[in-house]
Amino acid sequence: MKLSFRWFGDDDLVTLEKIRQIPNMSGIVSAIYSTPVGEVWSVEQIREMKMKIESNEFNLGVIESVPVHEDIKLGNSNRDHWIEKYKQTILNLSECGVQTICYNFMPVFDWTRTTLHHNNKDGSTSLALSTEELKKLDPLDESLTLPGWDESYNKDELKDILNKYDSVSEERLWENLTYFLEAVIPVAEQARVKMAIHPDDPPYAIFGLPRIIKNKESYERLFQISNSRANGITFCTGSLGASQENNLYEMLDEYLALGRVHFMHVRNILLHQDKSFEETAHASNYGSIDMVRILSLLKKHQYTGYLRPDHGRMIFKESGRPGYGLYDRALGASYLNGIWEALS
Repeated sequence: MKLSFRWFGDDDLVTLEKIRQIPNMSGIVSAIYSTPVGEVWSVEQIREMKMKIESNEFNLGVIESVPVHEDIKLGNSNRDHWIEKYKQTILNLSECGVQTICYNFMPVFDWTRTTLHHNNKDGSTSLALSTEELKKLDPLDESLTLPGWDESYNKDELKDILNKYDSVSEERLWENLTYFLEAVIPVAEQARVKMAIHPDDPPYAIFGLPRIIKNKESYERLFQISNSRANGITFCTGSLGASQENNLYEMLDEYLALGRVHFMHVRNILLHQDKSFEETAHASNYGSIDMVRILSLLKKHQYTGYLRPDHGRMIFKESGRPGYGLYDRALGASYLNGIWEALS
């Protein structure tokens, strides 16, 4: 297992210099944020990012994410145009030594929460999702601002794209994912790049939009699309753990044995009966996920890929990007380090 940390580039308040001080941190997970979705990431851009990371004694471990253009997810007539650009980005990343790409196939919205500042008993705040509050939300409400929603579309554009998804069922979305993977996986194999799809977060439909990477049946179908080892997954304990139907430990054990786990997101959540949840400290007793059991499975299968502590609470009065402060993610990394050393 190699420990890594998410970095959002030069504008990130959590600098590479600060991340260097976390024990045993070896990799940085990042992306090119200035390039519009779907356009090719140039070799020059990738090399510039890589040089900054390596100058701080890190490896550029994983790219997270190379976004999939919405026209590909919708199966629009121009999807081949965007797929060709995606292929070129894979090749350019490979040329720069990147071996793993995390991506997702969630329509319109990325990870979704109903609050960014849930008040915890210890005085910290964290991301949380209330299913009752979610039912009351209208994504076209002018006053609504949630992570990932208003960064890519204005309200008119959002209304238009939601209307387009009215005709996209789960089965149609599967067909569009299949078309995408049948095009890009051979390129990834050629480039020796591992594609690692992230599960839907939360792993169930929101606002009537289909979500398909959410459970054991999803992964069985995903692996049937292509038996190539390049067609793999990002195993996110928090995303998959947000459904009581998912047995995280059986799933992780199976997918590690298949060699399909290319990247790990490790975080804890406290899950409620109605599928609501709040994100917690990484320690097992704070939430619903047994972290020792998760890392024991990684040890059992001699996992050598990258793992990153995922979303953290905001603690010690830190301000910044919700879920991505320094302090709690650093505590999470140290906690996971301790488990790993004990298992060794």
